[in-house]
Amino acid sequence: MNTHLRRAAVAVAAMSMAAGLAACGSAKEAGGGDTKKDKKGPLTIGLLLPENQTARYERFDKPLIEKKIKELAGADTVVLYENAKQDASVQQQQVDTMITKKVDALIVDSVDAKSIASSVKKANDKGIPVVAYDRLAEGPIKAYTSVDNERVGKIQGESLLKELGDKASEGQIVMMNGSVTDPNAKMYKDGAHSVLDGKVKVGKEYDTKEWKPENANENMKGAISSLGKENIVGVYSANDGMAGGIITALKSAGFDKLPPVTGQDAELSAVQRILSDEQFMSVYKPYKPEADAAAEMAVALAKGKSLDGIAKSTVDSGTQKKIPSIIVTPFALTKADIGKYVGQEGFFNRDEICTEKYKAQCDSAGIK
Repeated sequence: MNTHLRRAAVAVAAMSMAAGLAACGSAKEAGGGDTKKDKKGPLTIGLLLPENQTARYERFDKPLIEKKIKELAGADTVVLYENAKQDASVQQQQVDTMITKKVDALIVDSVDAKSIASSVKKANDKGIPVVAYDRLAEGPIKAYTSVDNERVGKIQGESLLKELGDKASEGQIVMMNGSVTDPNAKMYKDGAHSVLDGKVKVGKEYDTKEWKPENANENMKGAISSLGKENIVGVYSANDGMAGGIITALKSAGFDKLPPVTGQDAELSAVQRILSDEQFMSVYKPYKPEADAAAEMAVALAKGKSLDGIAKSTVDSGTQKKIPSIIVTPFALTKADIGKYVGQEGFFNRDEICTEKYKAQCDSAGIK
């Protein structure tokens, strides 16, 4: 492990420990005790992810979670996987299937945090503990892991203001927030506003349906038409997929120089756009510690074990208090940061990033 990666790992561990020390109450106090008798023999654990438009889920989350579950529970552990492809009703049916198959625990990254609540209750009533992954679902979930989502929004806002400099007072920005069905979207938005408000004028702001790039593209076209391209100095985009749609709209509008556009998830296409100066930044969320946390909590719950030694902090959802939680620290990703993450587990290697089209940009950025 090189020095940069070692520092990143230490930072994640330190922040997670700090979150634990600052939390109110233990996992046991939050209802994180035994949910069933001690399980003997091979486990079956369900994994439900929300969509495949964002590359992270299939590329990183799924294999990392599966790998950690088998490391913890044995190679004979069965992981049943389904992807809802952004359809909340499909995900509800998938939960029913997992209940029918009598999984020992279920990890769910919800499409719609509110509508999944009844499905979570069904699973819980059948003695199947549910771990909410990345998004805080409602209903009687037993544990939760994600990144510090409000911090993500703050990082995006701080990075945008720093890049704008004096231009922050000379024009307007467009804010492209995520879907209202995703509780994380509100946290990103709140975090960004806490930094941006009073420092820059928000000319147009959107809550983008289903996080779809094509919806962000249409919203951006409308903002350009309404505000005038000469008045737009920057764009807050809550994630990389939408940033791609936004940048396409900006290019079509004929900007002489693209204004800085933020993002999140450190998708491969976004990393390449950052290298080629089309997208200003993204947010790198270390997927491995988040995936490991979900796996560890799911295996413990499947075996009827307490989470006291695993989840030191708690959070509240709209329906439940003091949910045992592990929160991971995110990092800004600009062109200067890419090199230190290349090849790290949960990030891309040089061959993936530095295709022939981006070879010159990689060489210029010193990516080895």
